[in-house]
Amino acid sequence: MDNNTQGNAIELHGDEEIVEVIDLNEMEPGPDDLADDLEDVDFEDAGNADDDDEGWETEDEMEAEQDDSELTFSKHTGSVFCVSLDPATNSMAVTGGEDDKAYVWRVSDGEVLLECTGHKDSVTCALFSHDSSMVATGDMSGVIKVWKVDTKEEIWSFEVGDLEWLEWHPCAPVLLAGTDDGNVWMWKIPSGDCKTFQSSACQATSGKVLPDGKRAVVGYEDGTVRVWDLKQGNAVHVIKGRDAHQGALTCLACNKDGSLVLTGSVDGCAKLINTATGKVVGVFSVEDGKAKGSPDKEESNSVESVGFCNILPLVALAYLDGTLAIYDFSTQVLRHRCQHEAGIVHLQWEESSSVVSTCCLDGALRLWDARSGGLVCEYRGHAAEILNFTINREASLAVTASGDNQAKVFCLQRPDR
Repeated sequence: MDNNTQGNAIELHGDEEIVEVIDLNEMEPGPDDLADDLEDVDFEDAGNADDDDEGWETEDEMEAEQDDSELTFSKHTGSVFCVSLDPATNSMAVTGGEDDKAYVWRVSDGEVLLECTGHKDSVTCALFSHDSSMVATGDMSGVIKVWKVDTKEEIWSFEVGDLEWLEWHPCAPVLLAGTDDGNVWMWKIPSGDCKTFQSSACQATSGKVLPDGKRAVVGYEDGTVRVWDLKQGNAVHVIKGRDAHQGALTCLACNKDGSLVLTGSVDGCAKLINTATGKVVGVFSVEDGKAKGSPDKEESNSVESVGFCNILPLVALAYLDGTLAIYDFSTQVLRHRCQHEAGIVHLQWEESSSVVSTCCLDGALRLWDARSGGLVCEYRGHAAEILNFTINREASLAVTASGDNQAKVFCLQRPDR
């Protein structure tokens, strides 16, 4: 790793514990709850990550027959892999792409507010801090940068192993990352005070800080799920063995109060976990999923995205074969099965309705009514697959990222609004 790399780490003792952790205080988390009392920290070299030249393979471009979008952002010169909206106002988007760049731009007119450069590989993670004052960008090789939005300055950078995911704390300037070597990193920004949560040497494939700000749930390549206590620095629950997934975790989501977590895996199953007890309280799998009884992981019908409905006891599972499955999680009954022509990449529930949206490898964004299982709307305009999307709080617009090098803004105006 470059000698100028910033951040501090600590020496680890034991498989699941760290000596010192950022003190989030035993109160409601907030910007003032971050610790200033890191003691005797050692500098640790995270090592030089091997370059990942594989990137993301995309299918041949499809011809866009129609364009339902209100605005097209076309500054990227490669596939656009990720998109996020700023949580404070929902007026700014940040997109990261194959061109080793991220852009912060205004959703209303597409004006570039900040160009994030200096990455070594495709930017696959880009997201705003809880108060929208900062943006974190991360590339596949493990270079992570934080930018101050109003001054357009890079205020912090660090280099880890190959990056799997990046996540801001929900109410404090603390950034977490999961890497290919199984480590979970936690930094205070911009000071760079750093702690690591170590586990078995397999990828930390997905992670989420729970709404209480005191715990994080992390899924691993071996199917294990750990609930980490960010204050104590230990794994309070480890879901492994028969209770764990039989393949790598691909995604996870929590409900609004953080009492339940839903995990998805390449094994074709989703598991509902009680975060207080660490017990698996539900298992969901489409009946004819190819994963059942198939020893070949390549043939499994992977769960690509999961999510909770905020107003009804429903969960949604998006599958690689194009199935969107809606379950009643209290009874574990399959309510609806919504079929797509191609694999689903991502799903998102609207904040305060029973509408769930999906983006697909066929280049379309679709809205589904989870009460009826019916298709509400379909939006097209991309000439390649949609790789990510996000919807604003009011569910009035969606921003998509695509393999056609473009991001688009769609107005989701419907008769029932």
